[in-house]
Amino acid sequence: MEYVSTRGGTRVVDFEGALFSGYAPDGGLFMPQHIPSLDRNTLQRWSSLSYPELVKELCSLFIPAKLIPRNTLNELIDRAFSRFRHKDVVHLSRLKDGLNILELWHGVTYAFKDLSLSCTGQFLQYFLEKKKKHVNILVGTSGDTGSSAIESVRGQKNMDIFVLLPKGFCTQIQELQMTTVIEDNVHVFAAHGNSDEIDEPIKELFADVDFAGKYNLMSLNSVNWSRIMVQIAHYFYAYFHCAPCLDTTPMPMVEIVVPTGGGGNITAGCIAQKMGLPVRLITVVNSNDIIHRTVQHGDFSLAESVKATLASAMDIQEPYNVERILWLLSGSDSCLIKTLMEQFNISKRLKLPEDLHRKLYETLGSCSASDQDIVGAMWRCWEENQYLLCPHSAVAAHYHYSQPHSFLHLSFLSSMPRCCLAPASAAKFQNAILQAGLVPQIPPDITALTGMETRCTPLERGQDWAQVLRGQIVAVAQQW
Repeated sequence: MEYVSTRGGTRVVDFEGALFSGYAPDGGLFMPQHIPSLDRNTLQRWSSLSYPELVKELCSLFIPAKLIPRNTLNELIDRAFSRFRHKDVVHLSRLKDGLNILELWHGVTYAFKDLSLSCTGQFLQYFLEKKKKHVNILVGTSGDTGSSAIESVRGQKNMDIFVLLPKGFCTQIQELQMTTVIEDNVHVFAAHGNSDEIDEPIKELFADVDFAGKYNLMSLNSVNWSRIMVQIAHYFYAYFHCAPCLDTTPMPMVEIVVPTGGGGNITAGCIAQKMGLPVRLITVVNSNDIIHRTVQHGDFSLAESVKATLASAMDIQEPYNVERILWLLSGSDSCLIKTLMEQFNISKRLKLPEDLHRKLYETLGSCSASDQDIVGAMWRCWEENQYLLCPHSAVAAHYHYSQPHSFLHLSFLSSMPRCCLAPASAAKFQNAILQAGLVPQIPPDITALTGMETRCTPLERGQDWAQVLRGQIVAVAQQW
């Protein structure tokens, strides 16, 4: 299994090469050269597997045993999930009105990113120990990525992590989960800018190939293939737990609704679909609706500004993983993707070619939700189930509640089981819960954050953020 850039200008790399990369040197994103195809017998055999077992099976398809022997791979994944609070790692809650919620947030930071990042941290540690190497990890976060990435590598001697968070755009809990980690290898920066603005200095440093090479820079954002790979398991688990029976021909379809920000999770869904999983995918966004406009109208263009919403981790204007989806749907046409993405990078506007838009529209359904929609879904879910949704999960629930549910409505889509992915616990979003007129339920470990020591470096507007980062990275390297 080898990996290529979506823009075709970089030599192929193995899994280790993709793992230790951020963006590919040509500005693209790494993807497997070939997507494995699973037959009916494999799907039926996998249907009884636990979530960790599914992750092991899927990772073994993308990580050759010569790089990580299968027994070692299994041990790394078991270690990755050892700190999760739920015995099954993830949990499906079956609620009224056919609402199935797949809780992906039982990790240390109460967010779905703990699933992929805990595994990625183990893979990194395996290779770094083997080669006695040190890396500097750069992460821009819109909320949950930073704390999950920090937890995956905190205290490790051969990794330093530099996290940029958008000051005022995260919740207090999200920020505290980053700034209260006092470790020598953890460096947090609070930037006075939005989620898209903090990505710019990170891109600048990765684009400086000499600097990135000299200081072993890498990314743990969902530009990193390893995160996408682990997230493919969400779809298989959701399918096997929601499909009524696997003995019919063809196998039944399940609709999976995916709250979407940077697009990593929905990319994993597209790959699962390409592998042969019979799922219909719905990408749901908040008022920052570039993905919705792209699916519906082929309009991949920035709005005038990022809108602050209750679903703050999805307040993203440039969902970089769309490039991976377009590459998949174009038949791996790297020349086309290079042309399209270079055009977008210059003008921040792109009209998809008609054929590519048609394929995207056939692959994904889409929906956007306003803050009013989010609050409405949170309130209804509580009233009917006494179940608190985080605002991001509520975007998915809003889609569910907006669909026809009458038993008299016998169309194909209305009879299809549906599963909504829940990316975070409601405990992290107390203000949104209060805005919905509900009462937050706060675990003791989250309450304790407010009394802990914090540490972070402010990045003011007008400062050269990339230069500040360079200086910190150089200073850390001098200690080695």
